[in-house]
Amino acid sequence: MEEKKLVVALAGNPNSGKTTIFNAITGARQHVGNYPGVTVEKKEGYTTYKGVRIEVVDLPGTYSLTAYSIEEVIARNFIIDNSPDVVVDIIDASNLERNLYLATQIIELGVPLVLAFNMSDLAKSRGFKIDTEKLSGLLGVPIVETVGHKGEGIDKLLDTIIAVGQEASTSVVARQHRPNYGSEIEPHIRELTEQIERLCTKDRARWFAIKLLENDNETIKRLGKPDGGCPEHLQEILAHANRIREHIEGITGDAAEIVFAERRYGFISGACTEAVTRTAESRHEMSDRIDKVLTNRYLGLPIFAILMYLMFQMTFTLGSPLVDQLDTLKDILAGAISDLWPAHMQESTLKSLVIDGIIEGVGTVLSFVPLIMLLFLAIAFLEDSGYMARAAFVIDRLMHKIGLHGKSFIPMLIGFGCTVPAVMATRTIESRRDRLTTILVLPLMSCSARVPIYTLIIGAFFPTHQGFWFFLMYLIGILIAIIFAKVFRVSLFKGESAPFVMELPPYRLPTARGLLIHMWERTWMFIKKAGTIIFMIVIILWALATWPKLPARQKGIFEQQRSQVRADKRITPKQINERLAEIAAKEHEAELEYSAIGRIGKFIAPVFKPCGFDWKISTAIIPSFAAKEVFVGQMGIIYSVGEEASEESEPLREKLQKNYSPLVGFSIMLFLLVSLPCVATFAVTAREAGLCWAIFQVTYLTILAWILTTIVYQVGSRLI
Repeated sequence: MEEKKLVVALAGNPNSGKTTIFNAITGARQHVGNYPGVTVEKKEGYTTYKGVRIEVVDLPGTYSLTAYSIEEVIARNFIIDNSPDVVVDIIDASNLERNLYLATQIIELGVPLVLAFNMSDLAKSRGFKIDTEKLSGLLGVPIVETVGHKGEGIDKLLDTIIAVGQEASTSVVARQHRPNYGSEIEPHIRELTEQIERLCTKDRARWFAIKLLENDNETIKRLGKPDGGCPEHLQEILAHANRIREHIEGITGDAAEIVFAERRYGFISGACTEAVTRTAESRHEMSDRIDKVLTNRYLGLPIFAILMYLMFQMTFTLGSPLVDQLDTLKDILAGAISDLWPAHMQESTLKSLVIDGIIEGVGTVLSFVPLIMLLFLAIAFLEDSGYMARAAFVIDRLMHKIGLHGKSFIPMLIGFGCTVPAVMATRTIESRRDRLTTILVLPLMSCSARVPIYTLIIGAFFPTHQGFWFFLMYLIGILIAIIFAKVFRVSLFKGESAPFVMELPPYRLPTARGLLIHMWERTWMFIKKAGTIIFMIVIILWALATWPKLPARQKGIFEQQRSQVRADKRITPKQINERLAEIAAKEHEAELEYSAIGRIGKFIAPVFKPCGFDWKISTAIIPSFAAKEVFVGQMGIIYSVGEEASEESEPLREKLQKNYSPLVGFSIMLFLLVSLPCVATFAVTAREAGLCWAIFQVTYLTILAWILTTIVYQVGSRLI
């Protein structure tokens, strides 16, 4: 038998839990692409339930179907053009009247509709008592209560979807109760509807009539197309719509679109008055009282800064001992493999590859995984609890002062994890000016790739108050981004920023499962990167640091020096070991300088000398363009190639302490914070903004990094 199939579109407001419901229905059976011709993400998935294959399309989150944003246009065009069997509108049950506005517009479209009252447990805890049966009767639409993150109500939702989808759509739509716009407006809507049916199309004629009265440009374009429209009669229909609109505005004193919106909200309010009650005790919500503090005009920013500082301090306090343990395990592993290696192959290239290349290079990067996990865990807690939306609300005031869009905060927040998805997240910003400004400053957000660098340098040179130094690097990046965002908005991208409206989701206690999933997903991306891209780069860098080998004549000189030290009867055994160690260090230095990477480092060293960097640091900075973490791996290779691995090997931090000052350490962090983004960021910026802007981004950030680092080092070296 042929499997039955239903196509279901998920609609809903942002923060309504739509993605959670989508994941609960489809699980891992989903894929992501883009809608044709636009950069808005398209998510699709499927499930088979009671013998019916249900294909689900997750529409972009919107507050309405009025064509003000690309997400609204995409959502309504999908419903009109693809005619899904069922549209499921995910409603935040704790914010009912605001969320039902979208539902009224879907009802007006005349499609089979199911309402999923999500977060119904939260609505009850906030004192709402919803008579869903009564409200369903008032709207003429089935209602299912769900709790998406717990999976409650999903089976009932699927049952309802199948029941609605298998019934004739005409009978389903006939039961729906659409908003009534009153005795003054309804006759004009019918009049225009009849004209559209006569001259153009009978399909959704009332919807088109209302949209024309709201002066909806997308509707005008649609009716003007030869395919499915009526271009020959369009001017006649528009003239009639304009006369009606002027009449409505004349008798109401408001724009027609405002009048229609008010009547829809009145329809919703009337239904909710009948079906929703609220307990007196809940009038002053706990979340409202908390928001009075967290979003306060004067306290909001300081609280945000304090929470960020505490997050970094917690990350370092709990994570540093774990990093040290992994670093020790890495040295133990290297020493054990060295001891097990056959005696006649102690100088083999394969041994150097395994110990100096893989274990030291990749292992040094992976040893910082605990810090990254803790940082992602803290961010996930703030996101899932609802605080990050408040932070966006607080930062929005600052954003507008510097010329950035309020929506820019979300990509910037994502940028603390990885710049690549952060650049893609700017797709939600409608204005191209705002979007390009955000993209150009996003690499200044300290991504997770910089965490190993900060951890290495701070651990080596700033052992006390590590959380402060970590927070300081993040703060410096944010401040530089603010300055250059303002510069770009008054020079390259002049114009006003679009207004930004964000709903504040209710506070929730994050579930342990949700936190662990979010933490692991982001950490696993870092580990995969270390196991693939960083692994390949580190192997290449190891090869460059290994060949060409030091000529036999020069190696003979070092052997001769060792023989002379061993033969000297005037010194003690302790002094012999110390001098042999000095000779080994000089030989190691000579081998590195003679290698390909040493020659490259010597060649580029003059460029970085004003920044306080020697040829070793300069060599490690160049491959960081591929991936920032490679800097740590390369420094590990530089200070390990040619050395004898053992369990007592000196940690990389101590080697850096012996060779450089804290000022140089800070200069390294500053340069790698500001300088050119990684190659993946370059690629996605070129795709999203254009190749010219990607090249501009790399150029201005690298020049800026060199100038700032030079100033800091030169001024600092004179003051210290």
